[in-house]
Amino acid sequence: MNVGQFDRRITIEYPVSSTDPNYGTPITVWTLLATVWANVQDVLPSRSESVQQGLETARNQSRIRFRYRSDVTSAMRITVLGATDRVLQIVGGPAELGRHEYTEIVCEQYSS
Repeated sequence: MNVGQFDRRITIEYPVSSTDPNYGTPITVWTLLATVWANVQDVLPSRSESVQQGLETARNQSRIRFRYRSDVTSAMRITVLGATDRVLQIVGGPAELGRHEYTEIVCEQYSS
């Protein structure tokens, strides 16, 4: 199966909920699950802009493949490491490619 080169480093993080000790309000902290090599492909844009609550936003989707992991869920987030790190929300997947060979997810980055 040809999935391209794993030429980008990504981090996979999961949310941990806790309570602020000073104010008692709930807070979410992102905790590192793994740092892995991946193939990141940006999806070509097409009508990805919308207006939400009066604010124009653009959604940039990316398809990310990496060696199979059974512990990745759609509640996690991905950070693509580079000159400027990109934090992405998982919106599709994870899907298994082959027999425990690769995992593929679809992520979105929002901008306003």
